[in-house]
Amino acid sequence: MLVAYDGAPFHGFAANPGVATVMGTLTEAVERIVRHRVDLVGAGRTDAGVHAWGQVISGDLDVDCDLGDLQRRINRLCGPHISVRGIEWAAPDFHARFAATARVYRYQIWNDPAPNPLMANQVWHITDPLRLSAMDAAGDPLIGEHDFSSFCRRPDPSASLVRRLLSIRWFDESPLLWCEIRGTAFCHQMVRSLVAVMVEAGRGRATPADVRSILIARDRQRLPAVAPAHGLILWEVSYEGRRWDAPPDPGAEPAADHRT
Repeated sequence: MLVAYDGAPFHGFAANPGVATVMGTLTEAVERIVRHRVDLVGAGRTDAGVHAWGQVISGDLDVDCDLGDLQRRINRLCGPHISVRGIEWAAPDFHARFAATARVYRYQIWNDPAPNPLMANQVWHITDPLRLSAMDAAGDPLIGEHDFSSFCRRPDPSASLVRRLLSIRWFDESPLLWCEIRGTAFCHQMVRSLVAVMVEAGRGRATPADVRSILIARDRQRLPAVAPAHGLILWEVSYEGRRWDAPPDPGAEPAADHRT
């Protein structure tokens, strides 16, 4: 299923007994329709308040299930805050999370002295003028494979925080600004942390050298407060190519090492 949702009414994405979550609401709706237990998995977990336009969710259903009817009935039960934009059968070994090769997040900023009430729950309202060129430059040291310990919460002390960022691009439709960050995988609060430090650069408070210093330090205390959750959208999940952590192809050219 290709799923969009407004994260504002939910206590995050993952199912959590006793509170409304995206996955809990969606699972309840599917089980009500198909009349049996269904285990669903998502391509990525999003925090409370974070939205999605291109979340991918997979699970096993009976082969005679009418997917078109299922989609219509889910949307009647879960709309308008959750929408199944598309649904199709996949290969038996498909897994929304583990088959994903890249994810794209979009972060939106309303850069104007006056707020926008119509977009208030989808943008970070910043009144200070921001220099997009400085924000673009601040993103350059972050591209490639690095240890992003300075930019992530570490729920498990033994977990690796090495990730690979493929691109960071800022777009300007003033007063609306947005950043698209593409990577193979992300750790907890990583995108919001990256945006926060680039905004500091846009305000004139940080340079690309400062960003690189924060990255190399691998120290969460070096980072400014993370950007608000409600400006973040999981925009797209890709399943093309090979996963970045897949075993190397013996016939392939060795990849350049971007790790710091």
